[in-house]
Amino acid sequence: MTCALSSLLWLQMTCALSGLSWLQMTCALSVRDRFCSNRMQNKMSNNVNDDCREESEEDTLPRKRPRLNKSGTEHVMSRSCPFLDTIDRTVLDFDFEKLCSVSLSNNNCYACLVCGKYFQGRGRHSHAYTHSVGVGHHVWLNLATLEFYCLPDNYRIIDSSLEDIKRVLQPVFSVDAVAALDSLAKVSVALDGTKYIPGIVGLNNIKANDYMNVVLHTLAHISPLRGYFLREDNYSHIIPPPGDQSFILVSRLGELFRKLWNPHHFKAHVSPHEMLQAVASTSQKKFKITEQGDPIEFLSWLLNTLHRALGGSKRRESSIIYKVFQGAMNIFTRKLPPASESRTPEELALLLATDEYQETVSTTPFLYLTLDLPNVPLFSDELERNIIPQIPLFDLLSKFNGSREKEHKTHSESFVKRYELTRLPPYLILYVKRFTKNNFFVEKNTTIVNFPIKDIDMGEFLSSEPKVQASHPHTVYDLVANICHDGQPGVGKGTYRVHIRHKGTNGWYELENLHVQDLLPQMITLAEAYIQIWELRS
Repeated sequence: MTCALSSLLWLQMTCALSGLSWLQMTCALSVRDRFCSNRMQNKMSNNVNDDCREESEEDTLPRKRPRLNKSGTEHVMSRSCPFLDTIDRTVLDFDFEKLCSVSLSNNNCYACLVCGKYFQGRGRHSHAYTHSVGVGHHVWLNLATLEFYCLPDNYRIIDSSLEDIKRVLQPVFSVDAVAALDSLAKVSVALDGTKYIPGIVGLNNIKANDYMNVVLHTLAHISPLRGYFLREDNYSHIIPPPGDQSFILVSRLGELFRKLWNPHHFKAHVSPHEMLQAVASTSQKKFKITEQGDPIEFLSWLLNTLHRALGGSKRRESSIIYKVFQGAMNIFTRKLPPASESRTPEELALLLATDEYQETVSTTPFLYLTLDLPNVPLFSDELERNIIPQIPLFDLLSKFNGSREKEHKTHSESFVKRYELTRLPPYLILYVKRFTKNNFFVEKNTTIVNFPIKDIDMGEFLSSEPKVQASHPHTVYDLVANICHDGQPGVGKGTYRVHIRHKGTNGWYELENLHVQDLLPQMITLAEAYIQIWELRS
């Protein structure tokens, strides 16, 4: 009652002061109350709508758990992931191309450590997330950053027990480790218990790439070349020209060498799939895994392509390839006059005295020396069996003694050439020319080359110039690798294998794709040698 009288007195005083009638003041207050009421209702309605919108957005956006808390600390589950025991190391194979098995993209690719498959992304709508939720595989590895994650919770896993997986995916060699490779006779044990020697590891023959496998095995045992590619810092600073696709060969060869010499394998063999894919792409499918090729053609192409990819030029010191394999020789060329029955000896002497028929000398570099085999005899012995001829290696090398002439014919002219060596490389490649190709078929010369595996002195094939002799205090070579061919000539009819000397164990091994076995040195010379690499003893 008191409050009502007070409100009435306040209303009378307000009307008297403002000059408004009682009815006017009552209407004004009514309008004000309705406005305030509507404003309050709109505000309450907006709050409800905002809550619904926030709830809807929470339902549609992925609920990501950050790797770190807001305070900057690790996630509570980072060091205690309950799914580490689901990892199956026996199915992990990092030799193949890092592509998502669904989208075939190599961007942001992850490996499932439970089944070994590759999937893209880590978000809620990614292939990796879908696979994780669908089949219950929770532990993942980023193939680029080498970080481990748990999906679908999306937190980073930190655990020292996973370091062995990193060593398999990306082996790392220190300077000291590279220097010690030639003195270590370490035997490693794979995950399945198979024992192997690092460097003496089989390469998978995907279909018909045995001719490339033997070359890759051989190059992996050239010490300076191996040391260069085992350390990625040696070539990571090189910037290829725009549009140049050949540098991928450098990266892939380095990865393959590190896998071959990795002492922490899960399996005792390596698949060169990524390297061969780079070869096929860079060579524009000249060298394919589905069709057997010629090892010497592949070796020549690979060395020259690597030289250019590493920024090499004509200078010998411009790349590791030329430093290791490049030598030089003098070539003496003399043109022969055409045969003529009507020409007298005096006319022939005058013709040979002209400048056109004088001997010229040119110096040319080489990456390998071609050795010509004599023709195979066409007769059989008294027991009606074919005779397999044999020839000493020094007889083939006499081609480069500077005095032996060899005739070369073109469609219209004939030349006689002599060869003598002027610079010996640290590693000498000898190519025994066994195959002769024509328009109809390929013939193979089965002549056995007899050679020692040590103490080949190339000094007698050097030029007699004092400057050349003074620059070669060491001229003795030892055999490092011997590539041989077995079977009939022709594409797909024969196979290639390689004999490798492992310096750490000082033993010889035969490698034919995945097949690896010990070898007696006496058995090496019985094979049909095709390509040999000799190391200069200093």
